[in-house]
Amino acid sequence: MSRSQVQRMSRLMAKTLREEPADAETLSHKLLVRAGFVRRSAAGIWTWLPLGKRVLDNVARVVREEMDAFGAQEVLLPALLPKDAYEASGRYDEYGDLLFRLKDRKGAEYLLAPTHEEIFTQVVKDQCTSYKDLPVILYQIQTKYRDEARPRSGVLRGREFLMKDSYSFDTTDEGLAESYALHREAYRAIFARLGVDFRIVSAVSGAMGGSASEEFLAPAAAGEDTFADCPACDFAANTEAVRFTAAVQAAQAPGPLVELDTPDTPTIEALAAHLGVPASATLKNLLVKVDGEIVAVGVPGNREVDLGKLGEHLAPAEVELVTAEDFEDRPDLVRGYVGPQGLKVRYIADPRIAPGTAWVTGANKPDTHARDVVTGRDFEVDDYLDVVVVQEGDPCPACGTGLKLDRAIEVGHIFQLGRKYADVFQLDVLGKDGKPARVTMGSYGLGISRVVAAIAEQTADAQGLCWPREIAPADVHIVAAGKAAQTELALEAAEQLAAKGLRVLVDERPGVSPGVKFTDAELIGVPSILVAGRRAGEGVVELKDRRTGKREELPLADAVAALTV
Repeated sequence: MSRSQVQRMSRLMAKTLREEPADAETLSHKLLVRAGFVRRSAAGIWTWLPLGKRVLDNVARVVREEMDAFGAQEVLLPALLPKDAYEASGRYDEYGDLLFRLKDRKGAEYLLAPTHEEIFTQVVKDQCTSYKDLPVILYQIQTKYRDEARPRSGVLRGREFLMKDSYSFDTTDEGLAESYALHREAYRAIFARLGVDFRIVSAVSGAMGGSASEEFLAPAAAGEDTFADCPACDFAANTEAVRFTAAVQAAQAPGPLVELDTPDTPTIEALAAHLGVPASATLKNLLVKVDGEIVAVGVPGNREVDLGKLGEHLAPAEVELVTAEDFEDRPDLVRGYVGPQGLKVRYIADPRIAPGTAWVTGANKPDTHARDVVTGRDFEVDDYLDVVVVQEGDPCPACGTGLKLDRAIEVGHIFQLGRKYADVFQLDVLGKDGKPARVTMGSYGLGISRVVAAIAEQTADAQGLCWPREIAPADVHIVAAGKAAQTELALEAAEQLAAKGLRVLVDERPGVSPGVKFTDAELIGVPSILVAGRRAGEGVVELKDRRTGKREELPLADAVAALTV
């Protein structure tokens, strides 16, 4: 028997559970723990047990194969980094509380890296001096760290996670576009091989910096990302990247501004009910602080401000909501009754607050609102920014059709960084003309451990996990129903299948009932289940497809042949 290919359940460290973990919120969290793939070590920190480690390694293997196929070179950089490089790029402060920071015994300051743009830039600066050394694409598969405020959903959102991050270095923008395209196609191949149902959507760059970026999203109910998808064209984008492009009609002959007595109406809901108008006719004014300065943000009353979008527009400035203390320091700002007319702060508005539109809004007096407050007549907008939360049915920026919204798990993100980090670290090579040429970069992330959870979310059924063959912990799960003849046939089947190169998990545990073994086989989710049961004495086994549930009884030789086609 090939020990390298056969794992006996009697020796496997995998304790399955009948009950769901009390703290589990998502399907993948429940099943990966119940099936003995992972165990919680601390909040957001997970131990990968043998079955889980096999799946994790199989995902990493597929990623390596596809990265190597287009010429990327694997390296391994330290996870523990001196803070200097992150301070130079500004990300030491930008990451805020998400960054793990520590000191050594001599007081030197370090961090645990969430990504490695700065250090890869320094490596290439050290190793590449001429345009002849480029282009180059480097990648690593390594543990990353983020100090999540509320780790949840099992391995989907942890404080420690396994990730493939790669970086391209080119001398021209055209070269960067080619490297980006190579990664985009490699990711498509990777997710197709892994059996992930995915969408490629436009995205924002966030703390990574750079210009163009796209996300690879796996639709799932447990997803923390919301993306917009157009049913009429190929437009798809993260909601933070959706931009409002529709024309806005000005009000027809609005009357003069009139103040209204509106007691106890500090909310849009109360105001609309009091006046008998739709919320969409009102103007909501949210006060925020941008690097400590109070700024007003105007949106239609039936919409919410997307603070993520606002932060992206105003980056690298820090955006936070005002507090009760801020109102105390500014008596001209009347809480619940703020209006843009006469306001002595910077005023940002959504494009829907277009010139000529008329609104019901606060009058900057307690218990008072104003009607027919017209943009451009009664107040001016300092900056127009698309900052509302996207809603189902909003017009597609490409064709105008109503958008659909879906939840998804982000499993990959690719960026055209440009020269942001090259400028910080003065990454130049000698160009063809003999003069220094500034290098341009791309950054490409893929969550290895997150993909495992995403696949579990997308493929599991009522019985348990249901792995695609490419990443399953074994090719075949053999169940010996219990009697000596059945165990003997199960071990013979394992030997024959292992000799054919298949990875085999065989459940020959003594004293365990057939019902428990069958339940565990369904829970663990190996693609093919072979049962040595009631007809073992005749050399006949039952072969079951885990996904479809199709069963057939076959002589062992035929079953082996069917599994090794």
